[in-house]
Amino acid sequence: MSFDRSIKIAPSILAADFANFGAECAAAEAQGADWIHVDVMDGHFVPNITFGPAMCAAIRPHIKGVMDVHLMIAPVDPYIDAFAQAGADVITAHVEAGPHIHRTLQAIRGAGAKAGVALNPGTPAQAVATLLDDIDLICVMTVNPGFGGQKFIDMGQKIRALRSMIGDRPVHIEIDGGVDPTTAPLVAAAGADVLVAGSAVFRGGSVNDPAPYGDNIRAIRAAAESALG
Repeated sequence: MSFDRSIKIAPSILAADFANFGAECAAAEAQGADWIHVDVMDGHFVPNITFGPAMCAAIRPHIKGVMDVHLMIAPVDPYIDAFAQAGADVITAHVEAGPHIHRTLQAIRGAGAKAGVALNPGTPAQAVATLLDDIDLICVMTVNPGFGGQKFIDMGQKIRALRSMIGDRPVHIEIDGGVDPTTAPLVAAAGADVLVAGSAVFRGGSVNDPAPYGDNIRAIRAAAESALG
């Protein structure tokens, strides 16, 4: 998993067909997805329950590229090894999920995965200022986590602040929530490079008719890249 700041589209399988996850992941990649984003929710830290390490292990053979696992759970630390063993390339924990985020990030890297930290809309950029040398990715939530299909919350000022703080460190800025061809240019212009999109990717298609996935991915990528000049 080499580092670069080109625009990467990471379809969220939260918006895919739950009965067909392996085929959905393969179809999204075949249609141009760069990463596959897995939203793990526990019904405690966020008001929804999705899936756990067993699901990640089941879909891993169907994903050729990066499996990006976003843990919206608390506590995080007891589950890090299980998600790493399930094949997660990136494991992202929320700074709000526990009192010892630095320890959590060390544990993620110790388990062999790239370490991400996520920020809810109400959490300022400054919350990760002392973590920048211990992370590989910052996930900026542009919705309140817990459900797909929510309205985009403009976090442009926070993204720009993070991009300035990161400097030349090899740290991705990921955007999660309400990303579509209308919002993608806003976050790309502010400095984001990984765009998570759920319904905006999977809308209109299926594993039997995946061409719309490709159309949707290309539309989001083109909109984001148009903001970069």
